[in-house]
Amino acid sequence: MFGQARLYRWFVPPQPDNQFRWLTTGQQAFERALAAIDQAQESVDLEIYVLAADESGHAFLDRMTQAAGRAACVRVLVDAFGSITLRDSFWQPLRDAGGEVRWFNPFSLGRYSFRNHRKLLVCDGAVGFVGGFNISNDYAGDGVTSGWRDLGLEIRGPVVSLLQQGFASSWGNAGLQHPRIPQFRRSRARQKIQQQQCDLLLSGPGRNSNFIQRQLLNDLRRAREVDIVVAYFLPTLRLRRALMRVARQGGRVRIILAGKSDVPMSQDAARSVYSRLLRADVEVWEYQPQILHAKVIVIDDVVYVGSSNLDTRSLQINYELMLRVVDAPLSAEIREIIAGDRRHSVQITRESWRGQQTLWRRFHQRWAHFVFTRIDMFFARRYLKLLR
Repeated sequence: MFGQARLYRWFVPPQPDNQFRWLTTGQQAFERALAAIDQAQESVDLEIYVLAADESGHAFLDRMTQAAGRAACVRVLVDAFGSITLRDSFWQPLRDAGGEVRWFNPFSLGRYSFRNHRKLLVCDGAVGFVGGFNISNDYAGDGVTSGWRDLGLEIRGPVVSLLQQGFASSWGNAGLQHPRIPQFRRSRARQKIQQQQCDLLLSGPGRNSNFIQRQLLNDLRRAREVDIVVAYFLPTLRLRRALMRVARQGGRVRIILAGKSDVPMSQDAARSVYSRLLRADVEVWEYQPQILHAKVIVIDDVVYVGSSNLDTRSLQINYELMLRVVDAPLSAEIREIIAGDRRHSVQITRESWRGQQTLWRRFHQRWAHFVFTRIDMFFARRYLKLLR
């Protein structure tokens, strides 16, 4: 019996490896996602913040409608505020074909602050997509000559099951009908779903610890090389100190932020912390050709990719998703991509920044910092009570 048990253990078939593909332009991301929907026979799950009724949005609608016509289970979860200009009638062809659409947190004055900012597509439980891309023509270019600059990741393998679990969590919580016991509500909003190589980090409003920030702080404690590309940057004091500590202890920290932004006040808020970062030898760059919308963090051989920025809203208010992957080749690939983005960016030095800082600009930056860290958080905490 003992020999048979040992023989059985050694001949268990190995699990398939995860496969990753970086999506570096909106055109590439949309083509790959639409191809996956075309091939889907069993299920299509889409979770999105912005979906526009333009050429890109209609392309996804048509392909998902066709998938539903093939008897695939098609479910779409779209944020009611992020897609506020999208009429519910837009989805009628999909519903007529058997698909299901839910609006996340239908708009109301009492709880408008909480938004589902996640971007996720899973087809047949076999292929998944995460990143910063919304679905609109704004993202359909290459991020240099046209269209917003963004990044995404296509995933195949066991980790796709994590993405399915993440979607299921959001799908069941679309109307923000949380249990009345706060502990249960918090556990639904914030989760860490683990596999050997990957962690799926889900965040949402609540008073308990944010898994995205907690994991970032843990990885930064022993970091030697950090590369960050984010659209909106206003990290908590703990995160900012952790980044500065890496640089002061001889590590290298490089951050690419938006030189052009769709939210100018957010850009001012980010610039309010430049001086402190630069004094700690953190390298700060601003991307120039187009609006920057990517959300990628690389800490040594660990890659974070998903929907979360490093600002107050992403880390403490919104429902967000980040996939954490420990993979040296994957981190090397994205660092080459980020190096290309730096060639399209301007480095902010201590001397150049000091010369740009007029009294009026400093006032704007400090006011923007106050709005995002105090006023926005005040209303979010007030409305959080309504979700209990």
